[in-house]
Amino acid sequence: MKQHFMMFAAYNQWANGRIYEAAADLVDEEFERDVGAFFGSMAGTLNHLLAADRVWMKRFTGEGDAPSRIDTIIHRALSVLSLAREAEDKRIIDWVGGMSDKALAGRFSYMTLTDMRTVSQRLAPALSHFFNHQTHHRGQAHMILTVLGRPSVPLDLMLFQRSEEGRAYA
Repeated sequence: MKQHFMMFAAYNQWANGRIYEAAADLVDEEFERDVGAFFGSMAGTLNHLLAADRVWMKRFTGEGDAPSRIDTIIHRALSVLSLAREAEDKRIIDWVGGMSDKALAGRFSYMTLTDMRTVSQRLAPALSHFFNHQTHHRGQAHMILTVLGRPSVPLDLMLFQRSEEGRAYA
């Protein structure tokens, strides 16, 4: 089970790198333009992904800064947001790498953001949701690039597994 989640942590880092690389070509107006995505713009979408990851990592680990809202704008500038994303991706990889199969099969508890109730659940399905959520919103970031007339950014897991970074997980 740990190998499975290590693959998704590495894939997450790889795919985020590709999206951020493509977003770096956007001018500020394009980065901030509301194109009708769930979080409006590329800025809103990438900030949401980082905010949600920080919320979940705080839930998983009990450590780190976590915003109180999932639409928090953590950083307006892509260059600063990119550095924060890289640090969070490393944090995710390190945390998953330090997990045991026993811990992954266990449970954890956390407080919800919306209605402030305590939830206890199995860790592995929550971790699957965590990585699936990232994929979902990277798809929206991909759509934003398309709407802005930018080239397609291939993000397939199979492409990752064929890359130098992903060969260990193929």
